[in-house]
Amino acid sequence: MKVFHCDHCDQPVFFENTSCVACQHVLAYLPDLSEIGSLEAVDGDRFRSPLPAAKDRTYRLCRNYTALGVCNWAIAGDEGPQELCRACRLTRIIPDLSVARHREAWYRLEVAKRRLLYGLFSLDLPVVDRTADPAGGLAFEFLADPVDPDAPRVLTGHEDGVIRINLAEADDAERERRRSSMHEPYRTLLGHFRHEIGHYYWDRLLRGSTRLDAFRTRFGDERRDYAEALQTHYQQGAPADWPAHFVSAYSSAHPWEDWAETWAHYLHMADAIETAAACGLSLRPAHRDEPALPRISQASTGAAGRFDQMIARWFPITYILNHLNRGMGLPDGYPFVLSPEAIDKLRFVHDTVIHE
Repeated sequence: MKVFHCDHCDQPVFFENTSCVACQHVLAYLPDLSEIGSLEAVDGDRFRSPLPAAKDRTYRLCRNYTALGVCNWAIAGDEGPQELCRACRLTRIIPDLSVARHREAWYRLEVAKRRLLYGLFSLDLPVVDRTADPAGGLAFEFLADPVDPDAPRVLTGHEDGVIRINLAEADDAERERRRSSMHEPYRTLLGHFRHEIGHYYWDRLLRGSTRLDAFRTRFGDERRDYAEALQTHYQQGAPADWPAHFVSAYSSAHPWEDWAETWAHYLHMADAIETAAACGLSLRPAHRDEPALPRISQASTGAAGRFDQMIARWFPITYILNHLNRGMGLPDGYPFVLSPEAIDKLRFVHDTVIHE
């Protein structure tokens, strides 16, 4: 993600900010410009931004911004009489807000979803509201487990364009408990969103496409029984040699899960690399055997060249990230080691995105 600044005082602001901590101006994310902009009321619920790119444009605030405080996006004036922003319109089921702590959990889910969407927009991937496209559109459902302990639990997952997230994943303690019990090195809200959206894009970009044979060559045959494969994985675990073939142990369960895990990993990489570049991160190692952070070359403009540059920059970033985390007494921010086979799968994801 790029770095944002207040357009009044140049104070750095975060993607989630609703006001500038320095000058107190109201802020909103302007999706049509991919910018955080300050807003000044001009007529009723209409606002303008002083950003040069916003000249002659008007905005309204998302209803979830003004009424519920779980959003910070604006709606461009040319979007018509919409009450919800482009991000919030994708959520078709929200938690029961009469229950204590549900609003905070919902806010965390929406924050992660908006970061997901920023990355998808940056990669020019198709994001269509399910209302506009009932057959191929995207929708999110945020549900809590039923009070009855004997009732079926809400399963986080994807089905036919609908991504369902269990509200419990927004609870840090519960998510950590689940991560530990399932022996996962990494489990985050944003990670869930990036994984599940991978299943959605498999349907959109690969199912029935000319790239399906190439997919099967790398990931395996997805026609293998999915339910049986997951049951085997949970009973027997991943094969001992999984690090040589997959980005994670769970990837080994089935080709669909291998794709979704690899897709999520690619989105992690793209976001972190963009953020590092936007922050001006550079590494000048004291020893020759330590990683340096190469500059982005404009000479390699093809898909292969851009992916090679991603990998060249990725390893130095993970090196410093893990050192910084350990210095703060935290687990590694990047607890993975990428094998050549896993990198080849990441390249396939990259090529699929670029071809789209």
